[in-house]
Amino acid sequence: MSGSIKQKATINCETGLPKSEKVLPGAQKDMRLEIKQIRLSKDKSVVVRANQSELELDINTKAPPSIIRLPYFTELFSGLGEEQINMEIVVVHARSGKELTTLKLLPSSTILDVKIQYEKENPKYYVDRQSYRIDPKAKSLKDSETLASLGFTKKSKLYFKDLGPQVGWTTVFLTEYAGPLVIYLLFYIRPSIIYGAVSAPKADVVKIAAACWTFHYAKRLLETVFVHRFSHATMPILNIFKNSGYYWGFTAFVAYYINHPLYTPPAFGDIQLYGGLAMFLFSELGNLSIHVALRNLRPPGSKERRIPYPGGNPFTWLFGAVSCPNYSYEVMAWVGFTIMTQCLPAGLFTSAGFFQMTIWALGKHKNYRHEFKDYPRGRKSIIPFII
Repeated sequence: MSGSIKQKATINCETGLPKSEKVLPGAQKDMRLEIKQIRLSKDKSVVVRANQSELELDINTKAPPSIIRLPYFTELFSGLGEEQINMEIVVVHARSGKELTTLKLLPSSTILDVKIQYEKENPKYYVDRQSYRIDPKAKSLKDSETLASLGFTKKSKLYFKDLGPQVGWTTVFLTEYAGPLVIYLLFYIRPSIIYGAVSAPKADVVKIAAACWTFHYAKRLLETVFVHRFSHATMPILNIFKNSGYYWGFTAFVAYYINHPLYTPPAFGDIQLYGGLAMFLFSELGNLSIHVALRNLRPPGSKERRIPYPGGNPFTWLFGAVSCPNYSYEVMAWVGFTIMTQCLPAGLFTSAGFFQMTIWALGKHKNYRHEFKDYPRGRKSIIPFII
C-alpha cells in the first residue's frame, strides 16, 4: 500500500550525505534523491520511492539490502516499526453488521488503497463496486481520504457497501441519448408505421421540431465522447435501464403528438414558432459553452474539483448567479421547444426535467459550499435569485 510521508529528505549520493553514508551504486556525481513516498511490500520491507527509482529497506532487520548500502535510510525510517506501519482495519458489512475481513494498512493509506486490497481478497468486488463509510448510515468516503485523516487508531472499523455491478458513464450516456435520436426520427420519417396511411404534408413547425430534437441529442452524444470528463468512472448498471426508460419513453410520448397527422401548429404562428426557436438555439449554445468551461476546469484523468467562475465567453457569465448554469440553459432550451411546438407532452417533459435538474443542482450547490470555504455566497443553484 502506498502513502506519502511527511518527512522529506534530499540526499547527495556522492559528497553531501550524512555521516558514514556510502555512495549508491550507479549514482552520478551530485545526483540528488528526493524521498517522496514509501509503501509496504509483500515481504514486509519498505519500498522507498526516490525520484524515479524504487529502493528497498528491510525494516524487520533494520538494515538495507546490500545492493543499496545506504545506512541513512535505516535512520530515516527507524521510527517506522511494525507496530506503526500496520494499522488493522476491520471491514464490516454495512447492512448485516458481519465482519468480512481485517486489512493491514498504513495510517497514510487512502480509501482507494482499502478498495484495492479488499479486491485482492475478493476479486468479485472490484474498486468501482465498493463503497466505505465510517458509520453504516453515513455518506460514502472519498477515495482520496486517508485513514489518519479519519481519526482512525491502531484498530478501527470501516463499513462496506456493495454498489452492485457497474457500467461506465460513457456507456450509459451513449445508450440513453442514442435512443431519443432514433425513436423521434422513426416517428418523423416513417409516420405510416405509427399512424397508418398519411397524406397530409408536414407543417414547418413539425420539421423544425424534428431538427431541434435531433440537434440536441446529437450534441449530447458528441459531448459525451469529446467534452465531458466524469468525476466517477461508473454507475450502477440498473441506471442504464432507469435512465433509458425515462428518455426513451418521453421521446415516444412527445414525438407521437408533434408528428401526428392531426397536430395543430402554434396559435400565434411564426412569431411563436421562431421566438421559441431562437430561445432554444440560444440556450443550446449556452449549455455547450458551460460544458466546455467545466471540462477545462478538470485536467485529463483527474478528479480535481475547482470553483467555476465567469470567463471571457458571455454564456459563462451565468456562473456569477448560479452554481449549475448548464442546467439553467437546458431548462430554457426545453421551455423554448415547448413554446415553439405548443405541445402539452413537451411541456410535461420540460417540467419533469426541471424538477430532476433542480434536485441535482441543489445537491451540487451544497457540495460546492461544503468543499470550498471561499465559495461565492450570492449564488443560487439553478434559477438566479430564486432557487
